Amino acid sequence: MVLSKPIQAEGELPLVDAELPPVDERLVAPGTPYEMVDGELVYVPPSDPPHGERQSKASALIEACVRPEFAVATEVLTRVSRTTDIAPDISVYPRARDPATGRRRVAELAFEVVSAQSLASAADNARRLLARGVRRVFAIDVERNRAMEWSSGLEAWRLLDIAACIADPVLAVGLAIEPLVKAAIMDDAIARALIAKNNPVIAAENAASQRRGKAEGRAEGLVEGRAEGLVEGVQRSLLQLLDARGIPLEAADRARIVEEQDLRRLERWHARAAHAASIADVLADS
Repeated sequence: MVLSKPIQAEGELPLVDAELPPVDERLVAPGTPYEMVDGELVYVPPSDPPHGERQSKASALIEACVRPEFAVATEVLTRVSRTTDIAPDISVYPRARDPATGRRRVAELAFEVVSAQSLASAADNARRLLARGVRRVFAIDVERNRAMEWSSGLEAWRLLDIAACIADPVLAVGLAIEPLVKAAIMDDAIARALIAKNNPVIAAENAASQRRGKAEGRAEGLVEGRAEGLVEGVQRSLLQLLDARGIPLEAADRARIVEEQDLRRLERWHARAAHAASIADVLADS
């Protein structure tokens, strides 16, 4: 199923068991390559390319799009039941602690980087995460360059339109799907997201660039103004000297002097005018 854009969360939030342990209460030691699934210790091997590369890129893009009051983390363990402790590839959760418990809150969004072989396992994780209270779970298929969202109603992954963007209250900027699944264009998407969020570093650099441009424009204007003033001064002085020496000027000669913009040529003409016998001798080019 292909969705129209933008993509919004579906349905109501799942019911959460109030008796569940805190989301950050551990069954396995953080920092170790293990998860606990239904009471069984499961080894989760480190990622190889392209999984690890795509996870890194996707995390950076998601980080660029979220609101500042939300954190983005990779492979953070989430206690989803009394017997299961799993770590989604990417989690987005509130920075503020739960005021009642002082502990980390459940994630709002979760992302799994998947392949054809791991899609079924990701579906099982999606069910567990949604049951725990995670609002939305997405899968990024690195082999087929596609993204999906788990649908509890369909009990299946829904294919997302690659030209769409994910819209959600935790996002300050819509999360574009095409760069999420195509690493080659992800850097541009990150830059656009930071600009849209008015990133202070980018905003400061843009402001400084505008100031530099204005200053350079003023400096160029002053230089040009000074040059024009010198040219006009030599033109006036030359015409006054010719008049004082009684050297007659035709209209074409006068026009040639006032239209000449080469300061060095005008200065040569001025030097000749002090002793030349005619305007032809003044304006003669060697």
